[in-house]
Amino acid sequence: MTSADLGIRRLRTLAGDPAWLITRYDDVKALLADQRLGRSHPDPTHAPRVSGSAIFGGPTGDDPAAEDTDRVRMRRLLAPVFSARRMALLRPRIETIVDELLDAMFARTPPVDLHEAVSFPLPALVISELLGVPYADRDDFRRWSDDAANLVDPDRAQLGLFSLWQYMRGLVEAKRTQPADDVLSLLLTTPHEGTVMGPDEAAMLGAGLLFAGHETTVTAIDGGVLRLLTNPDQRAALATDPDLLAPAVEEILRSALPPPRDDDEQRTGLMRYAREDIEFDGVQIAAGELVLLGLRTANQDTVHFPDPARFDITRMPNPHLSFGFGPRFCLGAPLARLELQVLFAALLHRPDLRLAVPPEELRPRRDILTGGLQTLPVTWST
Repeated sequence: MTSADLGIRRLRTLAGDPAWLITRYDDVKALLADQRLGRSHPDPTHAPRVSGSAIFGGPTGDDPAAEDTDRVRMRRLLAPVFSARRMALLRPRIETIVDELLDAMFARTPPVDLHEAVSFPLPALVISELLGVPYADRDDFRRWSDDAANLVDPDRAQLGLFSLWQYMRGLVEAKRTQPADDVLSLLLTTPHEGTVMGPDEAAMLGAGLLFAGHETTVTAIDGGVLRLLTNPDQRAALATDPDLLAPAVEEILRSALPPPRDDDEQRTGLMRYAREDIEFDGVQIAAGELVLLGLRTANQDTVHFPDPARFDITRMPNPHLSFGFGPRFCLGAPLARLELQVLFAALLHRPDLRLAVPPEELRPRRDILTGGLQTLPVTWST
């Protein structure tokens, strides 16, 4: 039996470095919670990389203990921000944003690019308000985020991340003297073990939250709209039974990772480094080696998802791993779910959308970490 038969195999990343790819659901889930894997590497300069991206392209540091301490501190600080109570308070505001965006889109003459009209501005507006970032600066932080996530140009990626951090650093400095009811102010004023977060660290964490809080949800919105428009039976079922909204969102999250590409496995694996020698399924993974946890392949595992290629909004249970699992489970999952539920509920009461171009003409963003679509042209009957 080969390593490929076991759900683990060797590949070369986009950066040209060797890595282990884990593909089976149960294996990916187990390793997501395995403390023998982490984001740091003892020799960051020479560590194998996934890509040239400055975000999730390589290691975050060289000290596993510091990595774990920082993660625990961050989660304790941010957990109240994404609590069920805070999400309930946010819902009316998100509903207003969604209605305003849809009103503006449907007031235009079709076809309209839904990616620009809704998919980007919705999560960008929400995360901007949550963090305390002026939405008027969206073109700048969008450009810097795209640059930081660039997979093939490391210099561009590093400059993008630095520009994003520098921008956040200026906001942080202003909020040190005039704190407000937002996440950046929270980071600067909430003590942890007797100390508050310094401005440089708060700026870097804020930059990461700004990126993660809009880029990944943009991709999910694009993917969800595309899935519903190309599966009219599922769209009709949702329109008939609004109680299917929550499971529909889960199926969107399961299936709306970046569209399949020839090098999909190299782009969508969640990166980890082995902190020690690990024997896994009879394969020896050496300390320091790069491990890619294939969330997309795990979400297609027939053991847990019968007929996984089918988009099925009645699929229950739907234990997808799109938000991860274990101690690094995505803190922003409740916010992403809320945005998607509000948006797709609102679309049920709007004119029926349809694609303005054949699906095969849609173009993925191949050079960006989060993938997604370059444009999503839609039309409707006026």
